[in-house]
Amino acid sequence: MVAGSLPIDGEAQLPMSNRKQGGWITIPFIIATMAGLTLASQGWVNNLIVFLIGQFNVKSINATQIFNVINGCVTMFPILGAIVADSFLGSFSVIWISSLISVLGIILLILSATLDSLRPPPCGNASNLCITPSKLQFAVLYLGITLATIGAAGTRFTLGAMGADQFDNPKHQGSYFNWFIFTLYMASIISSTAIIYVEDSVSFGLGFGLCAAANVIGLVIFVLGKRFYRHVKPQGSPFTSLARVFVVAIRKRKILLSQRSEDYYNKIHDGVTMMVVTTPTKTFKFLNHAALKTEGDIRADGSIAKLWNLCTVQQVEDLKALIKIAPLWSSGIFLSTPLAIQYSLATLQALTMDRHLGPHFKIPPGSMLVFILIATCITIVLLDRFLYAAWQKLTSRFPTPLQRVGVGHVLCVLSMALSAIVESKRLKIARSHNLQDQSVLIVPMSAFWLVPQLALAGIGEAFHFPGNTALFYQEFPASLKSTSTAMVAMFIGIAYYVSTALVSGVQRTTGWLPNNINHGRMDNVYWLLFVIGVVNFGYFVVCAWLYKYQGVAKVVDENPSSDDK
Repeated sequence: MVAGSLPIDGEAQLPMSNRKQGGWITIPFIIATMAGLTLASQGWVNNLIVFLIGQFNVKSINATQIFNVINGCVTMFPILGAIVADSFLGSFSVIWISSLISVLGIILLILSATLDSLRPPPCGNASNLCITPSKLQFAVLYLGITLATIGAAGTRFTLGAMGADQFDNPKHQGSYFNWFIFTLYMASIISSTAIIYVEDSVSFGLGFGLCAAANVIGLVIFVLGKRFYRHVKPQGSPFTSLARVFVVAIRKRKILLSQRSEDYYNKIHDGVTMMVVTTPTKTFKFLNHAALKTEGDIRADGSIAKLWNLCTVQQVEDLKALIKIAPLWSSGIFLSTPLAIQYSLATLQALTMDRHLGPHFKIPPGSMLVFILIATCITIVLLDRFLYAAWQKLTSRFPTPLQRVGVGHVLCVLSMALSAIVESKRLKIARSHNLQDQSVLIVPMSAFWLVPQLALAGIGEAFHFPGNTALFYQEFPASLKSTSTAMVAMFIGIAYYVSTALVSGVQRTTGWLPNNINHGRMDNVYWLLFVIGVVNFGYFVVCAWLYKYQGVAKVVDENPSSDDK
């Protein structure tokens, strides 16, 4: 079977040409949906630190820790949504259900921001103690955050995989991922500026209300495009099949392996062999036992007699593919960990710096992260439209996903070094004005000093985020396509948890991150992240050098007149 031509839900007897499902006609619906749902989620996530400090009297470092945990959940939960989509409900159902859950969560956040009974009294001047929120207030707040987080997680990367399912041509899929991520970041820019400005200047209630409206609009647009989508039918849990390979290989470990293809089981469906390779590859030879046929394994009709006694060669090769790519996947964790810490600490830095743009306008601290998004969007456009094309003309080859990810690693490391230098300058100014011993926290230094380091991080993301997404989508087995894009989210989510643990460890063992950062040495934190980035880059280079492409190497630049056009 051709990759991407899996069975279609509903009206399967109609020819694809008549139904006009899949292809570029679906992308306006998917992109518009992505924009609406991202506006909704980023509108409350990006300003969460300020909301917790200003509305719920949470201490600054604790607020950043909560922020990291929430971001970790937003990027970890997509793996669950992808598993449900691949195994049971399909991507379409997972997306619209998650969108409804997201709306419910944002409504609770609106109530927490507007009803006095659901939030503590605001802190007065420095001489008054801040009142801790009650259990009921915390319960409503955290329930709203939990529902909104689950909703955002269930849509983002499942929607990305569903969009890629609309194409058969890997080149079109790669172009789609670039524009998908471009939309993700452009919507984040709008939410990080317009919506956050409303939250800071008018009210959090109105800002969260705009998030809810964007969520509803995105959901409506998504449902309207239903008849155009290519709906890939769920094939059952692929993880069960992968687990079977381990179990069966252990059971048959004492049986000698064969060199003959007829001694291995190849699944037959409607008289057609479902795979190209008939003999397992020699890598991880132990797993080949799982596909080795023995007496009593196969019925007279050619089907497996007992599922946990025999696997197909394709299932064995699918597991091998995951094992091979696992080291590269793990390198993404410590690529994202420094970035996760930088995002939260930059907000705290902005809170202590002069954020005026002109005599009357003051940039919200949560909006400083918009410079990462702007840099990423501009770089993606330049790469997709100009730089990659120029590289292809010069070398006759398109940059590989691993090359793009490698550039992202280098830029991330440089961003940490620049962050450390800027923070050293900020601390020197604070100490020269004796601000470390005063209740006044504002340092006479423009917050725009943070822009270069944030822009550098954004340029790096334009390389490694689409690069990793395309790599995993193309290299993962066909049964795990939705899960493949969620795996990118998964290592980012793990990175947020690692960053939370790392910050907690730094707090316990050093004095670098006190509640008043003017007392600390945040520059040392950034230098620590620089060292972590350098070591991780070396690990990535070794993994990339040893890795051999599987799906990407087989990509054929099809005629543009194909069905994907």
